[in-house]
Amino acid sequence: MSLNPIRPWRNIERRKSRQIMVGNVPVGGDAPISVQTMTNTNGHDVRATLDQVIACAEAGADIVRISAPDQETTTALREICRESPVPIVADIHFHYKRAIEAAEAGVACLRINPGNIGDETRVREVIKAARHHGCSMRIGVNAGSLERHLLEKYGEPCPDAMVESGMDHIKILQDNDFHEFKISVKASDVFLSAAAYAQLAEITDAPIHLGITEAGGFVGGTVKSAVGLGNLLWSGIGDTIRVSLSADPVQEVKVGFEILKSLGLRTRGVQIISCPSCARQGFDVIRTVEALEQRLEHIKTPMSLSIIGCVVNGPGEALMTDLGFTGGGAGSGMIYMAGKQSHKLSNDQMVDHIVELVEKRAEVLEAEAKAAE
Repeated sequence: MSLNPIRPWRNIERRKSRQIMVGNVPVGGDAPISVQTMTNTNGHDVRATLDQVIACAEAGADIVRISAPDQETTTALREICRESPVPIVADIHFHYKRAIEAAEAGVACLRINPGNIGDETRVREVIKAARHHGCSMRIGVNAGSLERHLLEKYGEPCPDAMVESGMDHIKILQDNDFHEFKISVKASDVFLSAAAYAQLAEITDAPIHLGITEAGGFVGGTVKSAVGLGNLLWSGIGDTIRVSLSADPVQEVKVGFEILKSLGLRTRGVQIISCPSCARQGFDVIRTVEALEQRLEHIKTPMSLSIIGCVVNGPGEALMTDLGFTGGGAGSGMIYMAGKQSHKLSNDQMVDHIVELVEKRAEVLEAEAKAAE
């Protein structure tokens, strides 16, 4: 539960799910909601793929998925898994043998799609490989690739069809005494995804992987994902998430974390509270926030920073943030520390000085955290 006894209207009671391991990352139970992304490099290119995995991990990704469409990629996975700083999931479609090869290569998890992986005999072979090599699995149901018999039964992709597909596959895994799995029921339609996930959450205790698939470009996809995932997370559903954007995977990670941070479900790095700017602003808010976002990317310590253009809301916002700057007049503004006025500062020194204050504050918080261990 996200517990806030002072402000109970902020509480989120998470759905109770059992916990599995994806490599060294716990998923489900009381584990933090993990953030995933997927590489878009050529899987044959070990160096390029590893570089992207590392960039995503530095941005905060807990788990990274790699598509494994051919044997050359599953061969490359051996080195990628060995060098990766985070667990690797192999994304498998159509060819069940790729899943077996990926397990042998050392991936932490196998994602299989019930709509195209093949019959139960093939699934059993994948289960056998996963068990032998210590892999978990994800049942990845997608509205765009449902089994033909379900489409004939329901007439179109719908929540009932998606959930039935997932539960049929769960039964196969459980009948083979395999329980290290999570499940997703993704669609590009927000309403369809949300309804399917809500229905699924009622009938299984499996960890749930959330996503709005094929959400679109950076802006549209971010909004769509925030609406769909935010709605589900707010209601307590979801143990791991992936934001699917036609954009750099690093951006997917950043958006995923921002969604979780907005709900108080994860904290990482500096959360900037800033105004949209108007004629009252005492400095260029938009350019300042852009500069600070870029220069504070390296900060991992959770912290809040308010950047407000004028005194209408600035002092009030600063009361609730670790650090703040409120625009004034005559080319200067006020620095706030822990909600209190600290000192005046000229606008032209603002960015450098705020970065310095944030870095010092991060050092103090990190030292306090180590001392408390």
